[in-house]
Amino acid sequence: MAHVVLFHHLQGLTDGVRAFAERLRAGGHTVHTPDLFDGERPAAIDDGIALTKRIGDQVLDERADRAVADLPEGLVYAGFSWGAATAQRLAQTRPGARGALLYESCLPVTDEWALGPWPDGVPVQIHGMDKDPFFALEGDIDAARELVGIVGSDLAELFVYPGDRHLFTDSSLPSYDATATALVAQRSRDFLDRVR
Repeated sequence: MAHVVLFHHLQGLTDGVRAFAERLRAGGHTVHTPDLFDGERPAAIDDGIALTKRIGDQVLDERADRAVADLPEGLVYAGFSWGAATAQRLAQTRPGARGALLYESCLPVTDEWALGPWPDGVPVQIHGMDKDPFFALEGDIDAARELVGIVGSDLAELFVYPGDRHLFTDSSLPSYDATATALVAQRSRDFLDRVR
């Protein structure tokens, strides 16, 4: 059994994020879903961006750090879009990560803004759509390919799905793609089975 902390996207801890967590739990894994927005669920991505600016990066980072502080070592850090950036930060900077599941986002690991190198021996799996305006068209897919190249195919996987939707794994949003999400969930459970 893997212990996972799953961070929500810019529209908050939606029912769809909770439903995806249940899919991972169905594989026998423990999944924690902290709410970094304290119950707020922005209606759209732009509203979520405005909320994060109002709260501030430092406060949000502190909330994420508090959310994992009392959890067991050896966590798998996971997140959707904005939450994937939080998961990646923790996987790269908090000792003892067992792995990372990055959905629809990947930060560069080699540019001047990078958090530092990817930690040795930490596996990562990245998922996104090939025409997603955020993941594919803003450079995340390129960062993901670079990360897989650096880490190596024995520890890193990138899965790209046909489509142009962002937040396609959230069953409570209009962007939901049930077929792709089923595949994402299965591949994620397979990953968690390997790292437990």
